[in-house]
Amino acid sequence: MHFTSEQRLDDGVLEREFTLGDIPGILWTPASASASAPAPLILLGHPPLGLRRMHPRLVARARHSAAEGFATATIELPGSGDRPRWPAVDQARADLRRAMEAGEPVGDEIVDALVLPLVDKAVPEWQAALDAFLALPEIDGPVGYSGGVISIGVRLAAVEPRISAAVLFAGSFVPRAMFEEARQVTIPLHVLLQWDDEGNDRQAALDLFDAFGSKEKSLHAHLGGHTGVPQFAGDAANQFFTRHLK
Repeated sequence: MHFTSEQRLDDGVLEREFTLGDIPGILWTPASASASAPAPLILLGHPPLGLRRMHPRLVARARHSAAEGFATATIELPGSGDRPRWPAVDQARADLRRAMEAGEPVGDEIVDALVLPLVDKAVPEWQAALDAFLALPEIDGPVGYSGGVISIGVRLAAVEPRISAAVLFAGSFVPRAMFEEARQVTIPLHVLLQWDDEGNDRQAALDLFDAFGSKEKSLHAHLGGHTGVPQFAGDAANQFFTRHLK
């Protein structure tokens, strides 16, 4: 991991941009974090819109978590931001837009082509990044995962033993193959669902929640569209992590 810039925000949070090989990312640590008092870590997932575009929302989440004593980190997803374009996934996005604009159902073939390659590539990158984060003296486990493409969160929760709890946002298309992987997830889960999300299959989100193998899982549904997640939902997510990561 190579740090490329750093700045201290006005609340004392240290924001550091880095590269891990050719993968850009950002790490936020609370002012209280040190080698003698390392902070637990939350991995911040996000949609494939690019870190620069997502930064205002990500830094708000990071500062909110830092107030509770958590370090947070994120990485650029494959094919997004300044990373090389991914023609096959770009074509799947175009097919998705075309189907939705025409009012047609989004078929499994489009969903698989859009999501599964992203999961296959992004999850090992998240695991490599986690290796680097936990090697820093001011960062320690346990580790949580929050938000982003829900299928990435499902795969990480199923295969990465260092992740102890996850907050998942049911706001993206889910390939049928991920339902079987969801049955392998056993960590505590806090799942957010926007009830009126215009781009989300509500029933698929409910079926996915039912498929999770976790003994402790809760579903928090709120009225409103995709971007209407209420502030108190974020507060509840932080309380969830405080229970399970501290």
